[in-house]
Amino acid sequence: MRIAFDLDGVLADLHTPFIRMATKLFPDLDRVAVGSADVAASPPADDERASDDGADSLVPPLPTVSLSRRQSAQVWREVAATTDFWETLGEIEPGAIAKLASIADARGWEVLFITSRPRSAGRSVQRQSQRWLEQHGFPLPSLYVVHGSRGRIAEALALDVVVDDRPDNCLDIVLESKAGALLVWRGDPSQVPVSAKRLGIAVAPTVEAVLTALIEAERAADGESSMLNRLRKVFGLPLKSSSPFGRS
Repeated sequence: MRIAFDLDGVLADLHTPFIRMATKLFPDLDRVAVGSADVAASPPADDERASDDGADSLVPPLPTVSLSRRQSAQVWREVAATTDFWETLGEIEPGAIAKLASIADARGWEVLFITSRPRSAGRSVQRQSQRWLEQHGFPLPSLYVVHGSRGRIAEALALDVVVDDRPDNCLDIVLESKAGALLVWRGDPSQVPVSAKRLGIAVAPTVEAVLTALIEAERAADGESSMLNRLRKVFGLPLKSSSPFGRS
């Protein structure tokens, strides 16, 4: 299989350092307003980060963080000024990256990491991200800094599965590519967007659960079932009559 993993909100903990910077810059920030990074804890899309009004129109990247646009812009400027910021993050699930590397080697998976991280001082975003993955147990990582629709990227790169924490990215993937989308949703399961299940987007609470499901689907060898349909069976989703997953 050819599988792509998003970084922030899936593997990397952006929420903690972002909140640390926000509370340092704004000591009066209500701690209740900066809860846990349960959902979509990743940088906003390019069109959300900036507009014709300039940097001060930036929006908060984390739904659980209550910041004004101007406050959010100031935090992002602090991120941009921090040398090699993207190498300082922790793993959301300690050991998940090393486990992914081990499974990929054992099962012959081709793994690509994708991210829409903005620039920071120091090395390029790509090199910082690669070095971070290596530090956490994934040697020689392939990483692509993306802009625009992840669905078109998934189609161009002939990916089989994309793992992401943003429902909008997963929506792009299923609508604009032949790849399957796996949404990592650590929040309340009842709050998963209705469109996700309706469009056949699989939802898992952790990366551990994602890896278990991928292995289970791959092991369920069935000459009449595509890999995508095997994965859909694992998650109890409707099957597709034609396979957008698993390419001949």
